[in-house]
Amino acid sequence: MNKKKKLDTTLYLVTDSSYHTEETFLRTVEEALKGGVTLVQLREKERSARDYLRLARRVKEVTDRYQVPLLIDDRVDVAAAADAAGVHVGQSDIPAAEARKILGPDKIVGATAKTVEQAVEAYQQGADYLGVGAIYPTTTKVKTVLTKVSTLEEICRAVPIPVNAIGGLNAGNMDILAGTHIAGICVVSAIMKAETPGKAAAELKEKIMQLLKIREQ
Repeated sequence: MNKKKKLDTTLYLVTDSSYHTEETFLRTVEEALKGGVTLVQLREKERSARDYLRLARRVKEVTDRYQVPLLIDDRVDVAAAADAAGVHVGQSDIPAAEARKILGPDKIVGATAKTVEQAVEAYQQGADYLGVGAIYPTTTKVKTVLTKVSTLEEICRAVPIPVNAIGGLNAGNMDILAGTHIAGICVVSAIMKAETPGKAAAELKEKIMQLLKIREQ
């Protein structure tokens, strides 16, 4: 089965459980899926591998109900053990080529890129999509380096795989992406911190669909 043809990165949720109990976390993910999230990445920088795997299996039960792929941040071993749809690797993680070698041809491998060179390398190594940013400063715990929208567009034009913008994006500030050839956006706080995650997801989905439609006109 060729996952690349089915990959929909329009509204990509990257999770952050630090704002939640496990139950409110799972509820937030489910509400986001109801609101229109098309791809979920479970990102847990602090958990042990065992605890990461346990949570991944619980999240996968939720994403499977909505037939949305679950990706695991960084940990190829956890992705394989949980039978997740794939993995997302950053510039300091295992290379995309190694992740592909371990997971095989049918799993999704995503990669972070901040330059055209990184983007081309990731594509050549077998990445199925790219996350590019940060477009805006973020409140997540990962170290952020801002990426110009012009660089984002150069990356879109340099590779034939979906490119998603990430970094501090919300329904009120994503107009900056108008005209770019992105496939979608990645969000964390805009959904994970929202009082009504389902509504937030629906608003984000509507906004990004508008931007993508405007580009096609």
